[in-house]
Amino acid sequence: MNKKEMEVTTETRHDRARKMMLWFGIASLLMTFAGWTSAYIVSSTREDWLQDFTLPGAFWVSTGILLVSSLTYWLALRAVRTGQQRAGSLLLGLTLLLGIAFIVSQFMGFSEMISYGYYFTGPTSSITLSYVFLIAAVHILHVVAGIISLLVVVYKQLRGRYGPGRMLGMELGITFWHFLDLLWLYLVFFFNFYR
Repeated sequence: MNKKEMEVTTETRHDRARKMMLWFGIASLLMTFAGWTSAYIVSSTREDWLQDFTLPGAFWVSTGILLVSSLTYWLALRAVRTGQQRAGSLLLGLTLLLGIAFIVSQFMGFSEMISYGYYFTGPTSSITLSYVFLIAAVHILHVVAGIISLLVVVYKQLRGRYGPGRMLGMELGITFWHFLDLLWLYLVFFFNFYR
């Protein structure tokens, strides 16, 4: 095996390792959120559990925003993969703005809950809403991590690091972003339908 073949083999191994690290991270996040939603289910047998709680409208708006951001990220990946660098950069920028809009909308949802008289803690708090606040806030933290990874992707894209055959960083970023999207869809429907 010559030096060039060894470099390709080493690079392939590193790429596989990066993909595996991402999937291990996703699996651990799935277990964490599964644990919290299981605790939510167990707690729903309490006498003080709210049966008639309605999710804030802003949570539904943020769901739409996140779905659109997944589409724009996918379109960006497709554009860069086919050599349309400018379109890819613009779509990545739009995805970044949508990610920020998602977080803003989530905080608007928290404000809505507070305006209904529900707080995370304190005398007017409810165990039901405390779970919703906690789980949504932890999801927001992961979206912040997704935005940081997206900023790295945008930076590398603007530096010309991505193109046909050189897509690993962007592929890892979009996989994590889509995971966050699917996780939020699960959470919002879980909170909406599980009483």
